[in-house]
Amino acid sequence: MGQRTVLVTAHTGRENALRSARFVAERLTAAGIAVRTLTGEFGSPGTEQVPPDADAAQGAELVIVLGGDGSLLRAAEFSRPAGVPLIGVNLGHVGFLAEAEPDGLADTVDRVVAREYVVEERMTIDVTVLSNGALLASTWALNEATVEKAARERMVEVITEVDGRPLSRWGCDGVVCSTPTGSTAYAFSAGGPVVWPEVEALLMVPISAHALFAPPMVVSPRSVLAVELIVASETSGAVLWCDGRRKVDLPPGARVEVRRGVLPVLLARLQAPGARGGSFTDRLVVKFGLPVAGWRGRTWEDAGEHA
Repeated sequence: MGQRTVLVTAHTGRENALRSARFVAERLTAAGIAVRTLTGEFGSPGTEQVPPDADAAQGAELVIVLGGDGSLLRAAEFSRPAGVPLIGVNLGHVGFLAEAEPDGLADTVDRVVAREYVVEERMTIDVTVLSNGALLASTWALNEATVEKAARERMVEVITEVDGRPLSRWGCDGVVCSTPTGSTAYAFSAGGPVVWPEVEALLMVPISAHALFAPPMVVSPRSVLAVELIVASETSGAVLWCDGRRKVDLPPGARVEVRRGVLPVLLARLQAPGARGGSFTDRLVVKFGLPVAGWRGRTWEDAGEHA
């Protein structure tokens, strides 16, 4: 077998993230694993520095991300084309996509060294922007694509569409088109449902729509969602944001189409296969601080086993 290589990346604006990244790099190097870092992020003896582009993760076994969900979404931009799994260590706030917490950093590295992780595929969305039939932009998202008003004081007026048929016209602050992974991000804040990551679906969630019919909707992963800006609207302009990172200014009459992405994002998880559903439930409880005191579970089965 060839040399194992891991790319380590960190939130450069946080000193604790940089310290943690150096610790990870040194521990991996000591275990005989080659470490790459992104140019300009942090220095560590014996590491290879590479530019932060689409080739940064090529040939690596794993990308370890020290930071919050924003850092992980950034790292996905170069792990996705390389088909390399990401594992996040949460140094942010909620850190819903992260797998580990900083107090378990040494254990996380040791489990990576021992290959004690499983890999999940997370569905993405491919997003195209059209104007009078001409392609203006083509991008993608792991969490969501959001058509939003450009000015705080005005609404944006849109017509939404599912599978080539018009659904409804809304004056609103925007529309979120989300993956199941993004259901706990912007879509959740806009009143959308929590969707377990192994459920294959697309979500459409209006933001503050002035309409009688404006519920969050869950549709087939084979569906194509579209949001069209009304040409003759007196409302302000609009923008498209993908994962809060990639922005496209939308002209009047622009059409945004969202469909299931061709390339997934791979996430590494530090648990045994088959535990995915339960682990996501535990993640919800921990990240949102949900009250579960008094839960007894299937205690009658335990009693039967010992009868």
